[in-house]
Amino acid sequence: MSSHANDPRQPSAAKPYVAPPVSPQDLPIDYAGFIAVVFGIAGVMFKYKLCSWLALVFSAQSIANMRNIENDLKQVMMAIMVSLGARVRLREDHGFKS
Repeated sequence: MSSHANDPRQPSAAKPYVAPPVSPQDLPIDYAGFIAVVFGIAGVMFKYKLCSWLALVFSAQSIANMRNIENDLKQVMMAIMVSLGARVRLREDHGFKS
């Protein structure tokens, strides 16, 4: 076991990490949001349940990985609305009765 007297680290010299500022244009592309929109539109147009469920899953993934709230929120909300619209349309087309 090493003693504290031989420790070369200096706690007084430690500085907290500050992330460098990154512009919104330099952020990586949100593929999950784009895929959610594509699956949502496919679910609406072709009436595929799987596509609408996948759109919801990819929307949730996009929300979980959201880095810039200002830019990503529009795309994520559009993906969620399209996927929910597909689910509502599929439910209405299949004659769901309460």
